[in-house]
Amino acid sequence: MTEHPARHVLLVGAQRCGTTYVGAALDAHPDITLARPSRPEPKVFCNADLAARGHSSYDATWFAHAGDARLLLDKSTSYLEDPEAPARAAAALGTPHVVVVLRDPVQRALSNWRFSTDHGLETRDVEEALRADLERGPRQPWDPGTTSVSPFAYVRRGRYVDHLPSWMSTFPDTTHVLFLEELLADPAVLTGLVGALGVDPALTPESAHEPVNESSGSRPVLGEALRGTLEEYFEPGNAALADLLGRKLPW
Repeated sequence: MTEHPARHVLLVGAQRCGTTYVGAALDAHPDITLARPSRPEPKVFCNADLAARGHSSYDATWFAHAGDARLLLDKSTSYLEDPEAPARAAAALGTPHVVVVLRDPVQRALSNWRFSTDHGLETRDVEEALRADLERGPRQPWDPGTTSVSPFAYVRRGRYVDHLPSWMSTFPDTTHVLFLEELLADPAVLTGLVGALGVDPALTPESAHEPVNESSGSRPVLGEALRGTLEEYFEPGNAALADLLGRKLPW
């Protein structure tokens, strides 16, 4: 049997919640290396055929550069939303560490809209786009060959409690949930994550404590009516998330 002395870390999402920031910070640690190339993201466990190729193929494809790194980091933000991904990851990797980064879902929705607009995928204004997703009408069509998940799930994607349980139940002892707001406010949050992953937290490089991969252009301003509607929509999911994690949310 092939030995795999390095441990795997899956940075699974959520999209537009600071995963690029966290991935870059972890990659800068001397004992951690990010999958190469970092773009496009590996997304191996969103694909049954790729996942079935197994551990050795996964390492050879994405971590041939790893050298003596102790932790091999796969940042694929589509993993969080794929209900099949946890089982595929467990079958291939055993018990990897799983890192989830979350943020205020209203701010996440705005960032998602800016990202989709920047990439030419979205032409509607922010209020029209968010209301369309909120009202659960006919879904905006999208090309799975271009993006692995819908670029228009602005509101749906912020119901984190719909996606977290499958990861937490599959990897109950190795799932780490962080909040972007706390990461940016307190350097000890990142240092604590590094220690929890099993490498020396003292070697954590100092980070900029500001967003990475931020969308271009001015930030859209929501009307008070829509903001209130979104906050009401997210309230039950936020309460369930707080119960699931056993902690107060920072938004």
